[in-house]
Amino acid sequence: GQLRYAVPEELEHGAFVANLGEDLGLDVSTLSARRFRIVSRAGARQHLEVNLENGILFVNERIDREEVCEAGGTCLLHLQLLVESPLELYRVEVEVLDINDHAPTFPWQEYVLEVAESAVLGARFPLESAQDPDVGTNSVHTYRLSPNGFFSLEVQTRSDASKFAELVLERALDREQQRVHRVLLTALDGGVPERSGTAHILVTVLDANDNVPAFDQPSYGVSLPEDAPAGTLVIQLNATDLDEGPNGEIEYSFSGHAPPRVRELFHVEPRSGQVLLKGRLDYERASLHELYVQAKDRGPSAVAVHCRVLVHLLDVNDNAPEVTLTSVSTPVLEDAPPGTVIAVISVLDRDSGDNGRVSCEVSPNVPFELRSSFRNYYTLVTTQALDREAVPEYNVSITARDMGSPALLTRSTITIPVSDVNDNAPRFLQPSYSVYVMENNAPGASICSVSALDPDCQQNAYLSYSIAEGHIHGMPVGTYVSINSDSGHMYALRSLDYEQIRSFQIQVQAQDAGFPPLSANVTVHIFVLDQNDNAPVIVSPMPRNGSVATELVPRSARPGYLVGTVSAVDADAGLNSRLSYQLLQATDFTLFSVAPDTGELRTLRSFLEQDASRQQLVVQVRDGGQPALSATVSLLLSVVETMPQTLSDFSEFSLPPEVSSSSPLTLYLLVSLGSISFTFLLAILILTAIRCRGERRSRQGDGCSPPRCHCCPGSRPSPDGLKTSNLTAQPPAGTTAATCLDVPAGGPPGYCYKVCLGPESAQSDFMFLKPCSPPRNNEKDPGKRSRPEQHLQVSKEAKQPNMDWLPPGTQRPALKRYQTPLWGNRGSRWKG
Repeated sequence: GQLRYAVPEELEHGAFVANLGEDLGLDVSTLSARRFRIVSRAGARQHLEVNLENGILFVNERIDREEVCEAGGTCLLHLQLLVESPLELYRVEVEVLDINDHAPTFPWQEYVLEVAESAVLGARFPLESAQDPDVGTNSVHTYRLSPNGFFSLEVQTRSDASKFAELVLERALDREQQRVHRVLLTALDGGVPERSGTAHILVTVLDANDNVPAFDQPSYGVSLPEDAPAGTLVIQLNATDLDEGPNGEIEYSFSGHAPPRVRELFHVEPRSGQVLLKGRLDYERASLHELYVQAKDRGPSAVAVHCRVLVHLLDVNDNAPEVTLTSVSTPVLEDAPPGTVIAVISVLDRDSGDNGRVSCEVSPNVPFELRSSFRNYYTLVTTQALDREAVPEYNVSITARDMGSPALLTRSTITIPVSDVNDNAPRFLQPSYSVYVMENNAPGASICSVSALDPDCQQNAYLSYSIAEGHIHGMPVGTYVSINSDSGHMYALRSLDYEQIRSFQIQVQAQDAGFPPLSANVTVHIFVLDQNDNAPVIVSPMPRNGSVATELVPRSARPGYLVGTVSAVDADAGLNSRLSYQLLQATDFTLFSVAPDTGELRTLRSFLEQDASRQQLVVQVRDGGQPALSATVSLLLSVVETMPQTLSDFSEFSLPPEVSSSSPLTLYLLVSLGSISFTFLLAILILTAIRCRGERRSRQGDGCSPPRCHCCPGSRPSPDGLKTSNLTAQPPAGTTAATCLDVPAGGPPGYCYKVCLGPESAQSDFMFLKPCSPPRNNEKDPGKRSRPEQHLQVSKEAKQPNMDWLPPGTQRPALKRYQTPLWGNRGSRWKG
């Protein structure tokens, strides 16, 4: 709706007008926050203002109704009130009430009126009108004449309700009796209190000029376009005088009460009576001008007669529409719903009629439209959802066009920036990343960089990178790699080993700083590239305890005979793990060859008599890396006439004494070792004999009965003698005590054999001789002796052969490893 108030003019600053907050139903406490204000055109005076604390409309500066509204009639101040959040527009009209603040005034303080003495009774003499800027009852209401014996006053009313006075002759004049008459003319208005203005009228009695000029008609009307140029003839006036001579010559001029504005715009030719345009007309300022022209002859006692000329202005479309941005709410959020008010626009055209009717439109292809709220007021609203990433800013052109002919238009451009909303998640440049890292990298080295884009702006586009929690081989992913949260550079936190981990994947998250934050994930596949950092490892044959891997080869072997296979592994991959075999050293290179791919050791020809019975070979295994790494294994091949029937594959066995004969140094060592062993055995035998003799003496001369000879108390000879197979007696695990067995038969006469096997019997086998002792006479429990059918059992831990390098059953001569016996050359045996 529209509110209307009335306020008297000339109120002091701060005078109360109305309580807008209450009348409009607004919350007074939010007026300041919502920017409640009066919208006015640029340069216009702000007569009224709103107190944002209480919503009261008050007088901001003194209002002079006559200054604000030059024309008469109702004086209205049109106020446009604007409040934001949400944007609302109110229209208020304030009528400025006239007060009687002006007194009537005359153009001159003294008038000279010449009246011929021949003037007839009842003759009328128009007087200058008083002017009062006030309107209505406050304007000139009546005139009053001071008392005199010759004149009376008659007040007349014009068509526009204005008053003017005429002096009426009531008594004949006689110049010879009184040449001058003085009267006081008073103009009174109708205000309260009443105000007045006075003028002195000096009436001079002249000799007779008994005819006065006369106009063709008392009032004239003329129409004139407002764009008429200066010098345009407005009207040709014509007045006649029946007198002759100077008494009949007429001069034209504006009457004394013609307003200054009229004198600025128009000019009257004194002799011709033409009214010419002198200034620039403006229909929008005043559409009607009232001119009062007087005609007076040049004779003595000339009397002026008056006529009225009404000049009606015709409106011309000479004013283009004015577009004023009353309020602009920018920038606008890109998620603003359709219908959001962006700006309030006022359009004004000072012309009238069709020339003053204005239509507005916005430029095409923009998501905005104009909606009319009040006459000549529009709101610019959104018509669809905005997208800052597509269009960050709109330049909206508003065209205001009037209905005149030709039509005038005005264009105004509004720049509407679109503010960002965090409506776009980050997007990585690749759907996934594959990173190849060479193993043995330096910890802390950069391995790759991920990058994401966010089409938003400012903090909504600021991205931080992080690695999602997870585990790699049971370890947190954070112990393997890290990422720079700002740049997305990834770093390895440890040196990677291809042999331990060949590939893994992690999830990298990019998150923006918007609210709420949006994020995106990408998978980074990290592949570890192999380096040739592992040398080949010989898996068979495997030398043990520093011994040399040895194989028996029959002398009857034909060319191509498979002696054995050298097997190796390489922890690397690809070319770095491709192994090749070659014979590096050999006693005779013409006798053996190694397959480069399989490592098979075969004979190249048949053995000759002059070929050595011991062939020493060194086989090298080399990988395909750059640089290549290698390993070697030494083999000792013994050429024999016949192969053993049973032989544990890949076993270690002591070298026969004749092996050492191939070298003088080995022979010397064997001789020395045999001598020491023989001396030690001899000492043991002597100590054993002394001990047995001491036992016989302690038993009072008990003799040794050959048929029932035994070595240890409680033991009996086995009728089956010494059994070398099925040795099943096992000592407790972890003990170091030797296992001693008595052997009653098979030895020298009068002796029992005692075999002592230690836990390392595979390395040292001893046989002790002990004198036999006859059974004691005082032995009470012969039944506790060993039973004849009891077998001798010895614990022995068998070692299983490595089946990975087992030659075919048809060619059983597998590589064996000999070990030289520690004590002489007695009882050489295979170790599995």
